[in-house]
Amino acid sequence: MDRSAADYMGMLATVMNGVAFQDALESVGCETRLMSALDIPEVGEKYIKRRGIRHMEKGRIVICVAGTGNPFFTTDTAGVLRALELDCTMMIKATKVDGVYDKDPKKFDDANLISETSYSQVLQDNLRVMDQT
Repeated sequence: MDRSAADYMGMLATVMNGVAFQDALESVGCETRLMSALDIPEVGEKYIKRRGIRHMEKGRIVICVAGTGNPFFTTDTAGVLRALELDCTMMIKATKVDGVYDKDPKKFDDANLISETSYSQVLQDNLRVMDQT
């Protein structure tokens, strides 16, 4: 598959996950805003840094989706970029596994869960849990 097409599909998947996350948060009384790097006004508003900051000043949870809106950049990179840009105190990365492992638990039955680690340790041990960018 063409890399750009695959990357756009991944961005759209984050939009769907963001809508589900927003619905879950709102069902327990949280006020949220979904902000997208792709223009999908029926689902969420276009990501604009100052708007995101204003939403957070008003106590809303801002959910950023669709990566940077550009192929060839992972959603991991985009998530950290947005968190830094918005001066966030927390950045959540949701995955298909329940923690950080010494190797891919989907491929290896003997993968061990790591209870605590640091970014430096992840790099040193080549754990491949996120995009290094």
